Amino acid sequence: MALKALREFGLFGIFSWNVLKAAARGPRKLNRIFAQVVTVGLDSLPVVMSTGATIGGVLAFHAYKGLARFGADQFIGPLVVIAMASEFGPVLSAIMVTGRSGSAMTAEIGTMKISEQIDALTTLSININQYLIVPRVIAGTIALPVLSVICTACGMFVGYLIAVYSLSINAEVYLESIRSNVNMGFLFQGLIKAAVFGLLFSLVGCYKGLATSGGAKGVGKSTTESVVYASMGILVVDYILTAFMTLIWP
Repeated sequence: MALKALREFGLFGIFSWNVLKAAARGPRKLNRIFAQVVTVGLDSLPVVMSTGATIGGVLAFHAYKGLARFGADQFIGPLVVIAMASEFGPVLSAIMVTGRSGSAMTAEIGTMKISEQIDALTTLSININQYLIVPRVIAGTIALPVLSVICTACGMFVGYLIAVYSLSINAEVYLESIRSNVNMGFLFQGLIKAAVFGLLFSLVGCYKGLATSGGAKGVGKSTTESVVYASMGILVVDYILTAFMTLIWP
């Protein structure tokens, strides 16, 4: 089991390196990248916005429940904003997009693999990485930071509504507390995380698609593994980035 996992990790590393080298040579079809940005980004907006709004409201309630005991309920605003900008926005956006778009990448490429369309493209001397993989990887890396910002904004807005109109926190106190305790560094941290997560989930999705075998059952298996592995990878990488940024970020 351990050897199999190490082999899989090594093959994924080689695949990722080859894709990044192909991306460094520049995309040949910008329209393919734009189409993938629409698929990954625009089509994922409703689920990302609803996720951000829900989490922002829940954070406001829990922050009030904890801080009010110590007479510090004026700090609900900074807690919601910092948590959404640096953690929940990028992580939850990545996981939701992985479930929606990452699985679609795997299913689409996996279907092409088992139907021998990949072999046909290779026979025609078409670079698979350049033609199929790079547009999806670039789109994921570009779209996810934007989705993270939108998710964060929805969470902040709903958190404000809950705090002011449901928990009776003074609106001016709420906003002043944010201005005094929050800086743009938290948003930059979230953007960096989101870009890394976008790269990760798109690489995993494409890799599992190309590794598909065994007919329709294999496509289902690869799609499931893609979502599970990418989601686990996002959580592990999030911990590593958070620990690293905590040490070096001023």
